[in-house]
Order: sequence, then structure tokens, then C-alpha cells
Amino acid sequence: MPRRASSSVLGVRALNRAMLERQLLLRRRKSSIPNALEQLVGLQAQAPNPPYIGLWTRLEGFELGQLTRLINGRKVVRSVLMRGTLHLVTARDFLRLRPVLQPVLERQIHGSYGRLLSGLDIQALAASGRALLSARPRTSNELGKLLCEQWPGRDAKTLANAIRNLAPLIHVPPAGTWDSHKPAALTMPEDWLDRPLETATSPDEMVLRYLAAFGPATVKDVAVWSGLTAVREVIERLRPRLRTFQDEHGQELLDVAEAPLPDPDTPAPVRLLPEYDNVLLSHADRTRIIADEHRAAVFTKNGIIRATVLVDGFVRGTWTLEREEDSSTVRIEPFGRLAAKDRTALAEEGARLLACVSPDAESHDVRFSAPGV
Repeated sequence: MPRRASSSVLGVRALNRAMLERQLLLRRRKSSIPNALEQLVGLQAQAPNPPYIGLWTRLEGFELGQLTRLINGRKVVRSVLMRGTLHLVTARDFLRLRPVLQPVLERQIHGSYGRLLSGLDIQALAASGRALLSARPRTSNELGKLLCEQWPGRDAKTLANAIRNLAPLIHVPPAGTWDSHKPAALTMPEDWLDRPLETATSPDEMVLRYLAAFGPATVKDVAVWSGLTAVREVIERLRPRLRTFQDEHGQELLDVAEAPLPDPDTPAPVRLLPEYDNVLLSHADRTRIIADEHRAAVFTKNGIIRATVLVDGFVRGTWTLEREEDSSTVRIEPFGRLAAKDRTALAEEGARLLACVSPDAESHDVRFSAPGV
């Protein structure tokens, strides 16, 4: 068992190793997919494939079909949650997290579409959207056209996008499953899960779970991950249950009691993280996982968060999966020169990934591009 850090000041490496341990990235775990998803408080799922790769890189023996069966079996769902982005979570987590986040999602509507929705009865819009989706699942385009019949002259896309924040919509499979890229049909949780949302709206438990999965962290980190306001009030309420540290800049770091704090020198294996992985998105200060000078190579101007390479626990490059009819290639683009042992380890990791995601391809290859930034 890794020893705990004894100092009240935690450096970047200490924060890195703490997050990697809690994010199941210091070693692959023998865990069920639902247990892993709940430990991680979900995986961001802007595209269908990244959660699969996110679980593959964290769990022993992961197979694509295991997650697909859980999605089809209504044990795992895809919906808008933290930060107003799509996440893959257990059905149980969806039912308890969505009510907590509802004020965040409704606030986003006014920020994104305030002018376009001006003068509209938002509650009437929400009720209409719920009724249309309770009748049967519909795509966003279908929903928008039907809403425009009731509110002619309004923008159909804006109306449909507002409903995704106003109502707790679930993406009906095959949406969210491996390699599925057709528009998602949307439905209500009562129809898909035969259960309503939970009624508790206090954010306390969600904040504790964030700290257990991503801490130690600052108040601002909690806000960045969740989108919640008044986080300071929540922290003060929880303070008797928390332990505190400082980072190297003197900022207060908060943590749940007994959460692991591995030695900063704990070895970290190479890892291939998918696009949009939450370890890159869940803190205000992301230097615990990626240096500031590398962010532009990962966070693109059009909103895509590129798949990344971890070496010694930190982002040291990006990678892409290239699939053709009879071949599959993992192409790694390091930011700088890699040590021979790290290059070998990444080649082995890439080969393992290809065996999982392209088992029927006639040829597999792992290629390294010349070092970039």
C-alpha cells in the first residue's frame, strides 16, 4: 500500500499521483464496469467511442461488448450532466445526479440561448418537450420541428437544445455504443428506466464524490467540474468532514478523509487516454496532468479534446486510431523525444488497444510521428 504524504503542502507530482490512483490509472483494476463508472463519477461521452477506451485503459480484461450490453440493458445511460456535456454513467447515478445539476443546466440555457428564447414561456416549452418525448423517442431534429409547430418562427435547433437542458433526456441505444454515429433518439427516464429521478437536490454528496475521484482540489476545481455555483457554501458545510492541504502556490486543497495519497515517486505506467477524458477537464489548474505549454496541442479551437499519451503520469503527446477495411494503426505523436523504454511500453500498449478495438483487422501497427512541440 503506498504510503501517505506527510506534508501539508502537496506538489504537482503528489497531486498527479493522487488523481491517477483515484482515476484507476496507476494500475488496471479488477472491477465491474458499473463500479468503475461510479468511482469515476462517469466518463465524458461527447463521442461514442471514448468511454470504451477510457474503461479499457483502466480495467483488466475489458471488452467492448461488455459495455454495449450494459447500455442496451439500461444499466448504463448517456445523458447531459456535469458541465452541460454528455456523460456515460450508471442508471443509478443518472437518477441521483441529474436533480442536483438541474439548476446548472437551466442557467446554461439563458447564457447560450437567452436572446433566441426571449419572450418564450420556458415552463410551457419544457412541458411540451416532455410530452412529445414521452409519446415516443425522437431525435433532436424531429423534436425541434414538432416544437416549431407550437412556436412558429422560432429556431428549431434552439428549441430542441433547450429541452435537453430542461428535461433529463436519455440517449436511446444504439446511440452511445461503439462506432454508432447516427443521431440519437431521446427519451425520458421514466420510460427508459421505469423510475423517476430522485428528489434530493443537495450537492453535498456529489461534491464529496468529486473529491474522492479527483482530489485533493480547490473550491474553483469543484466549480469547474460541476458547473455549480455557491460551491464555497457547500464546502463550509462539509468542512468538518474534510481534510485540507495547500498547493505550492498557497491555495487551499480540500479532500475527503482516508482517500489515497500515494508517494509522489510512485511509478506510473504509460497510458493511452481517449478524447475528452475527464482527467483533463476536471480542474481549474490542469498542471497536475498537463503542462501549460502543451495545452494548445490537446485542446483544439473547435472544442475537441484530443486523445492523449501519459508518460510518467503526465501528458507527453497525442494519439489517433486509424482504421481501414483490413488494417488498424495507432499513431502516436509525442511532444518531445521519448526514452527507449517509454517508446517500447507505448508500442506494447498500442498493440493491446488494437487487439481490443480491431480484433478482426488483418494487420495491426503502432507508429510514432516525429516529436512535435
